[in-house]
Order: sequence, then structure tokens, then C-alpha cells
Amino acid sequence: MRILVLGGTAFLSAEFTRQAVAAGHGVTCLARGSAAVPPSGASWLRADRSRGAGAYAGAHGEWDAVVEVARDPDLAQGALDALAGRAAHWTFVSSCSVYAGASVPGAAEDAELLPPLPPGTESIAENYGESKVAIEQASLAATDGRTHLCRAGLIAGPGDSSDRYGYWPARFARGGKHVLVPAIDNHPVQVIDVRDLAAWILLAAEQGLTGAVNAVGDQAAFGQYLAAARDAAGFEGEVLAAQEDWLTDQGVAYWAGPDSLPLWLPPGHDGFMARSNSAARSAGLQLRPWQETLQDTLADERRRGLHRPRKAGLTPETEARLVSSLAA
Repeated sequence: MRILVLGGTAFLSAEFTRQAVAAGHGVTCLARGSAAVPPSGASWLRADRSRGAGAYAGAHGEWDAVVEVARDPDLAQGALDALAGRAAHWTFVSSCSVYAGASVPGAAEDAELLPPLPPGTESIAENYGESKVAIEQASLAATDGRTHLCRAGLIAGPGDSSDRYGYWPARFARGGKHVLVPAIDNHPVQVIDVRDLAAWILLAAEQGLTGAVNAVGDQAAFGQYLAAARDAAGFEGEVLAAQEDWLTDQGVAYWAGPDSLPLWLPPGHDGFMARSNSAARSAGLQLRPWQETLQDTLADERRRGLHRPRKAGLTPETEARLVSSLAA
């Protein structure tokens, strides 16, 4: 196959490129390359998509598959305008954030969606889901339905720069006397390994799969995940479980960002990490055991540095203050 990746230098798109090249496909990555270059074996079409239609001038000819990972509807529309008519198959890596509700465990692809981001509205973190819905609709329209809407869940594994899934194994590996955790042992944790997601996107392109499919992993209980992270890291200290109300009173943030406890979700999100993956499984999605993803994530965290600044999680200073307050 002749494959064009709109990206190809970071996390998922880079992993997809590596796997597609290894499978013998001809892969071109259209990317700026400002932070990294495409994996070995791929052709690099260096271009800045923010400059408009001219960015695609070098993407000549017909493409068997195009893979798009954008979150900005304007950038996505520019690619569709330039390439959709020359692509036999289009993959848009969307997100389960497109769904309007997150309270019902087991929800499938027919769940209600958010409204699309209105044209002319700036795409920002706060309207991420709406932005993805807008791109989904534009992709289906421009390709006459030849689009696989890959609704990914939380992506984990080596190379993850979000610092969410890796926070807990890295925190246990840092050691110390206490580790502060939210008291949510029975809450679900659902991630998909970046390597499994890339393989699924490639398989779907090879098979010509179209339509919306949730690309999410199997579930584990948060307490089960924490215990496995603790064992993998060899942590011998004490785990202090804090009640959710107390954590919010202390200003600890949910999910991600500075001074957060990653994977802890607000009330009403019982289904956020508990969506159905039956459709993808039936179509060929293969998932490795979540324990393998955890082990490989810990190894990657060690390589990158356990004491590095993080985008998500408590700083050592904040955690020490909270532990002292909890024990008082």
C-alpha cells in the first residue's frame, strides 16, 4: 500500500509509521519535524500544515490510505480538501471524548455525540471533543464515507508524553515512605497500548474498514492496577488512600495536569473508562495484557527519568504537604 501519514513523528503516528514500514508498505510522513523526524524507512515530506493548501503540494498521486491525527478542524479540512479525492481509504484518529455522556459503563458506538465545533471557533483543550466531532463529520462528507473513525480511548505505553498512565508506576519506583492515592479501588481503568492501537489502524486500513469504532482496551480495577504498579516497581512503603471529598477540598485536580492524581475522574464519569470494545474486537483488534503495557511503561519511565518534571501528577512537594495534612 501507498500510505500517507499526516504526522508520523510523535507517539501514535510514529508507532504506526514504524509498523507500516515493517509490514512492507510505502509510507510517506507529511510533518514539520520541529520536534522529531519520522522513523527510519519512511519518506519525509517536510511541510507546515498551518500554511494552508501549499503544504500538500508535494503529496502527489493516488494514496491507498491516509492517516489523520489532527485535533484542529481547520487543519483537518485543509487536508481533506487537498487529498480526499485521491485517497482510497481515510483513517481519522478520533477520540472517545466525542461522546456526550460518560456516566454509563459499556456504552458503544451508538451513544450520543457532542455537537460539532461551530465553524470559525478556535479549537482549544476545553472543546477537544467538539473539535473531534467536527472532524469526524467533515471526514465522512469529504470521502463519501470511505473513512474509519477510530475513536481511541486513553493511549498508553512507551513514549507517552501525557504523563498520565505512567505516573503511578513511576511514583512507586521513586520510592519513599508514603504514596498518596485516591480511594477509588473499584473504579475502572481502561487504556489501549499505543502498539496495539497502531496495529489496529494498519489492519483496518488494509481491510478497508469504515465507520466509527471504539478503539479501547480491556478494563482493570484501579486498585488492581495500583497493586500491579506497586509490585512492578518494588515499592515497600505505605500507600495512603485519601477520600475523594478530602482531595477536592485540598485542591487536587482530577485526571491530568499540574497537581493532579491521574486516572481519577469526577463524579458522573463511571463510563468514561468503561466503554465497549466489542465492535473492534470482532473486527480484529488484538490487545496485549494490560500488565505488559504497565511493565513496558515503567521501563520507559525509568529510561526517561523518574524525577523529571511531569505534565500530570503531584509534585513531590505537594504530595509531602498532603501526606502531612492527612496524617495530622
